[in-house]
Amino acid sequence: MRFTPLPKRPLLFSTKIPLLIIEPFYVQIPLVYISSNTSSAIWDPFGASSFSIPSHSTLARLLKKRPSLTQIKQIHAQVITQGLAQNTSLLGPLIHAYIGCRNLSFSRIAFDQYPSPPPTIIWNLMIQAYSKTPYSQESLYLFRRMLVYGRPSLADKYTFTFVLTACSCHPTLIGYGENVHGMVVKDGYESDVFVGNSLVNMYSIFSRMVDAKRVFDEMLHRDVITWTSVVKGYAMRGELVKARELFAMMPEHNDVSWAVMVAGYVRHKLYNDALQCFNDMLCHDEVKPNEAVLVSILSACAHLGALDQGKWIHVYIDKNKIPLSSNISTALIDMYAKCGRIDLARRVFDGLHKRDLFTWTSLISGLSMHGLGAECLRTFSEMLAEGFKPDDIALLGVLNGCSHSGLVEEGLSIFHDMVPLWGIVPKLEHYGCLIDLLGRAGRLESAFETIKSMPMDPDVVAWRALLSACRLHGNVDLGERTINQIVELGLGSHGGGYVLLSNLYASMGQWESVTKVRKAMSQRGSEECPGCSWIEIDGVVHEFLAADKLHPRMSEINKKLNEVLRRIGIEGGYIPSTKQVLFDLNEEDKEQAVSWHSEKLAVAFGLLSTQEGTIRITKNLRICEDCHSAMKAISLVFNREIVVRDRSRFHTFRCGNCSCTDYW
Repeated sequence: MRFTPLPKRPLLFSTKIPLLIIEPFYVQIPLVYISSNTSSAIWDPFGASSFSIPSHSTLARLLKKRPSLTQIKQIHAQVITQGLAQNTSLLGPLIHAYIGCRNLSFSRIAFDQYPSPPPTIIWNLMIQAYSKTPYSQESLYLFRRMLVYGRPSLADKYTFTFVLTACSCHPTLIGYGENVHGMVVKDGYESDVFVGNSLVNMYSIFSRMVDAKRVFDEMLHRDVITWTSVVKGYAMRGELVKARELFAMMPEHNDVSWAVMVAGYVRHKLYNDALQCFNDMLCHDEVKPNEAVLVSILSACAHLGALDQGKWIHVYIDKNKIPLSSNISTALIDMYAKCGRIDLARRVFDGLHKRDLFTWTSLISGLSMHGLGAECLRTFSEMLAEGFKPDDIALLGVLNGCSHSGLVEEGLSIFHDMVPLWGIVPKLEHYGCLIDLLGRAGRLESAFETIKSMPMDPDVVAWRALLSACRLHGNVDLGERTINQIVELGLGSHGGGYVLLSNLYASMGQWESVTKVRKAMSQRGSEECPGCSWIEIDGVVHEFLAADKLHPRMSEINKKLNEVLRRIGIEGGYIPSTKQVLFDLNEEDKEQAVSWHSEKLAVAFGLLSTQEGTIRITKNLRICEDCHSAMKAISLVFNREIVVRDRSRFHTFRCGNCSCTDYW
């Protein structure tokens, strides 16, 4: 065996010195002596020329000095070559050192060399280490081995805590967890707060809230972790009233318990409640929001289009010198993009010292949402040039950008390169983008053939993308074939397809067909999602439904909207488009029906409440043709920029034009 020549004098340990490990590590790794007085290390290539072979006590002392993984392996080599592999006073620290370096493979080697039976603390070390990894089932295997050696004398409260944690990682292990619960009761550990917390957490994770609450109620002592676990369980199930009641009863709150409540509201789309909860948290000076809270609340702002709230949170992050982690950076970029300020999203991205795939993907998705297809492709190319390999979500963003900008050939090229260039097999979502790309461009038959040739069964989203294109281009024949396919595949319970077909018939004036479709919707129990728009004024988010009468300033809003419609008709050339009114009414009644759409009410409220600046509106559905025309006219007549985020993209209206260039 040939080593790289070394200088005559001893060297401080350096990672630049090659170890040249070809055979098993314990054969060739030379010894490193770690000074007892300093953190330095001295390299002896042969382990005997300059120094004597280290003693048992020396090896034990070296293991206590937090050696690196390489140094631990060298110590392990000495343990083996000196025949000390059965020495328990060395194996225990060796296992602990490997676990500290997150190397379970070598810690397991050392553990399996342990004379049987190992003491409880060693079992617990290994069981705990595996319980926090994707290989948590290995904890259960070790627990079974442990029981063979002499339960109940070996297992203690920590053992049960770690095993229950492992059971919480896999839904299939709930039965095993119940068995462990029985052992806990039999061995008298049910009153221990750590074991109790693990039980409450396990049952809560699996939404077994009756069992979780029973354990919770029977616990003699509870801490903030106990309370947080049961609150999280109810919040994850959507029982947020119950979660909030328990949260209010907690003797104390910490950042994790607040994060659970905020995330629960966001998870179940109660974004205004999330903002209120966050504001309540800020009133408690003793608790500061952690990363999880900030990411969740930024997500709530993004969904609501609450730009002012999102900006305030960004200032809070900067003022409190909270590090811009990948999660927070990604959330900020996403928030600004979804609130209509793609320029600020880009500024956050450009200011990052370190970028990762998540931040790149967030910016690409934001650009695509704004219909900036060319810039989206340019950013994607920059990401590839910096050595990042795209994942399926990044590619989804690029395909969306191409679809919203009419970049058909570029989108097709990206789609067909997914497998050969990046090894990513297209999923349903990617095929949905491809169908939308072809459909928007009028290539309806190609889109239809794409659906028929998909390697997986198309879902209702793919069919609806085609149906939407049929409505856009007035192709009734293909629209009928599409809805028949939706019905044949048993996807008719999704009302969106019927609504699109009904819109298609209505735009062609086929009122008998409209009536048949609406009757079919009623018979199948399909429900149409009502249009809803949000607008933020002075940090408060206001919600409007179509023909809304609930807002406290509704009479003022109606008066303002009538003024707006009158002026844009005279000064802006606006003519109501009634093609999509789903009822056979006279033209005057149709015009009245489209006048009270939720986005028109929101923009009227914006004009009523502000004298200048951009009006930002978020809508849950696709903006209709009439509202799109009205927004262009309003931006011209009232000289205001209006930004509308609908279900699929952004529309920025300025001086009578829209950023989508009417390609939407």
